[in-house]
Amino acid sequence: FQSSPPTPPEGSTIGSTTSSEYPECPLAAKIMESDQLDGISSIRGYIDRLVTGDGRCHGMKVLLLDAATTQILSCVSSQSEILSREVYLVSRIDDPRGGGGNTNSQNGHGGHSLELTEESTAHVGHMKAVCFLRPTEINIGLLVKELASPRFSEYHLYFSGILPPNLLDLLAENDSRERVRQVQEFYADFLPINPDLLSLNCRNTLPMTADAGTPKERDHAALYRRNLTGLQSMLLATKRQPAAIRFQKSSKTARRLAADIGESITSDQIFHFRRGSGRSAGNMLLLILDRLDDPVTPLLSQWTYQAMVHELLGLNNSRVILRGVPNVSKDLEEVVLSSAPGHDDFFRTHRNSNFGELGEAIQKLLRDYQARSKEHSVSNLKSIEDMQQFLDKYPELRSQSHTVSKHVAIMGELARLVEVCSLMDVSAFEQDLACADDQGGHLKELMSKLDSATVKIPDKLRLGMLYALRYENAVTDATPAVKEAMKRGGVRPDDVALVDVVLRYAGSKARGPGLYGTSNKDVTSIVKSFMTSVQGVSNVYSQHSPVLMDTVEGAARGKLRGETHPLMASGGKRTSSNVEGVPLPQEILIFMVGGVTYEEATKVNEFNQTNAGKVRVILAGSTV
Repeated sequence: FQSSPPTPPEGSTIGSTTSSEYPECPLAAKIMESDQLDGISSIRGYIDRLVTGDGRCHGMKVLLLDAATTQILSCVSSQSEILSREVYLVSRIDDPRGGGGNTNSQNGHGGHSLELTEESTAHVGHMKAVCFLRPTEINIGLLVKELASPRFSEYHLYFSGILPPNLLDLLAENDSRERVRQVQEFYADFLPINPDLLSLNCRNTLPMTADAGTPKERDHAALYRRNLTGLQSMLLATKRQPAAIRFQKSSKTARRLAADIGESITSDQIFHFRRGSGRSAGNMLLLILDRLDDPVTPLLSQWTYQAMVHELLGLNNSRVILRGVPNVSKDLEEVVLSSAPGHDDFFRTHRNSNFGELGEAIQKLLRDYQARSKEHSVSNLKSIEDMQQFLDKYPELRSQSHTVSKHVAIMGELARLVEVCSLMDVSAFEQDLACADDQGGHLKELMSKLDSATVKIPDKLRLGMLYALRYENAVTDATPAVKEAMKRGGVRPDDVALVDVVLRYAGSKARGPGLYGTSNKDVTSIVKSFMTSVQGVSNVYSQHSPVLMDTVEGAARGKLRGETHPLMASGGKRTSSNVEGVPLPQEILIFMVGGVTYEEATKVNEFNQTNAGKVRVILAGSTV
């Protein structure tokens, strides 16, 4: 052991993420060659190294995780993939019963029990343990307890973030039997939802930003620390040192985060990556934003596949629970929708497709499967060769059958909810509230919706909040009447109070300019507004454009004003609104405190496709 990570040369054991040779990790090698800013590839590279002990742990092994690393692992790997890599057991170090160790039950296809009990421990004492944990005091305490009475022949320790020197010392002091073979930092401390969408899965971060700069700020110290270490991990995992750090001026939390990241980069040489050629030598911009600048986007109904599943069914750690859905078979009660390569090609291709396109794609998927099933029907088996081909194709056909059944079941439930909840009518009004200015017409329609029995209670709440945000500063204040109508419509008084909460959190006095385009309009926004009014909108359900995209376009073109998004300079010690001479970024990492939305993720993905080879954007946030 070493008491603290030194300035690591490439390939060192502690603190290094830039090892030059991994002969047993072809995936990691490919990632290093491509060097593209891609969250899933970064995590997959770490996992590929992890399950082999970075080439130093051969033979059958046990994988020990904590609650956070279990989620991270399950985002990019299935249980069957892990068990096929000489991993005998997967278990939670913080739960001796192994609850939650199942990274992907429906893709396990049998395998071994993931429960690590006293009985099973007797059979694994000769095995090696690979531990992938967050570097927290709780986890170090569990490791110390484990090492005091070791259950395995040796331990290979991997931490998902920077391990403080005092905790490393504590581990060394308690390894009296010298079972620990290596300690490394693998900076996989975030959930890679899509290649260009990352999340920390931190709930309740809105109060943290709302209380910034007040005495209540200290109540959120642990949550702020998690956001800081998560952002550090994103930079280290992608092996990027930002050429510039900018932040949203209207947010105290964004400013503090920018300052702390700048100080970390200056004080710790682990962030200083070697400059290569091509894109790795390009300019990367780290842009830190706050949800409070755009409270409207999270309140709008969505019509793309991934976003609809997330909003209507729940999409957590790539899992969708269909238990209780009408006419769903038992094997589809919990399904996986993952963007990771090799998991679900249909979902990867169509996650950003709108509802209409999705229906057509699923019909084609079903027709293709039916044609293939007919081709390999048992009635067509007329020779030994036909039988052999059928057996060779059977696993693939079975997998395809599950994929088809899964997407048909999800699509069916989405269509049912759209009809039952009158979502098309509600969504059209939401879009109008977000994009048009017509207080009289909007108030009349809102009152009708609040009195309607077909509009669900959560939708009434969202409509009331959207109206209050839009007409907060109107001459005629109808918000009190709207709140009374919400109560009559069945919205609970505690929920009606959220109208005032959202105005305090992200009202016109709290947020920056530009949400409704009523101030600081530039020529571009005026022209865009004019063209929209002349040409109309092709789809009334997707006419809204998040504030984020104006920010992205401005940053990519060098037009993002320093008055609204200053530059953090000198290791986080000072800021500057003078952004003249800042080179155009080739890569932009956006971190939004308070969380991001799938609508914003879809728009960023479209931007990346349009600007391929010019600039690439990764969107990250506290949560989704």
